[in-house]
Amino acid sequence: MIDPVAQIADWVLSARRTVVFTGAGMSTESGIPDFRSPGGVWDRFDPSEFTFQNFVGSESGRRRYWQLGRAVYPVIRSAEPNPGHQALLTLWRLGRLDCVITQNIDNLHQRAGLPDDRVIELHGNATRARCLRCERPYDRAEIQEWLDAGVEVPGCALPCGGIIKPRTVMFGEAMPPAETEEAQRRARAADLFIVVGSSLVVYPAASMPVHAKRAGARLVIVNRTPTPQDDKADLIVADGAAAVLSSVAALVAQRPAVT
Repeated sequence: MIDPVAQIADWVLSARRTVVFTGAGMSTESGIPDFRSPGGVWDRFDPSEFTFQNFVGSESGRRRYWQLGRAVYPVIRSAEPNPGHQALLTLWRLGRLDCVITQNIDNLHQRAGLPDDRVIELHGNATRARCLRCERPYDRAEIQEWLDAGVEVPGCALPCGGIIKPRTVMFGEAMPPAETEEAQRRARAADLFIVVGSSLVVYPAASMPVHAKRAGARLVIVNRTPTPQDDKADLIVADGAAAVLSSVAALVAQRPAVT
């Protein structure tokens, strides 16, 4: 029986266009907890409190959100790209990776070295924020300084006084249209689509592998636990993101392309 890592490497080498889709399992190996896992954030906070409607609709909703944000952001800020992120950078530098579509908001793919235009963020980016009224951009680190200084509900520093919101997708908020359309386009154009560290239960992001499979791509799922799309996969690897991606990248780097 062929080693699954070797099989993935063979498919990467023979593919015209490989797209990788990453989820929380990619980030947990950098020390960022999975919100949905037992003991995660949603075991300690009620997700229904953190909807887009609550955030824009009341100051108390924003205050509650920033209480959570103040606690979570330092974890994201202190995290470092892990060997899985570095492996994807290696594949891109070898010309074997078209792009990464990610559900993660931690900016770690970019910090590892992938260009911004090769990372499609379906759920936004927690290191950035903006005013909803005048669109002034803010670095999330600046907002954290305000929170640590005692500001409970940050507002725009300009006279507009608008609501500042992180550039992340909240519950009840639509995914960014441009990124969603581009992700769908890239998924349909792929002939190899690799899911890494996603439970594939959060829609519409989890529809990306479906787009790829329907367009004729091979589908690989690398995840420690089963997913609802396992029956569609050509190969399933129940292992960690960093270990699998590092091994695949090492094999691809050692071997000539399959023609």
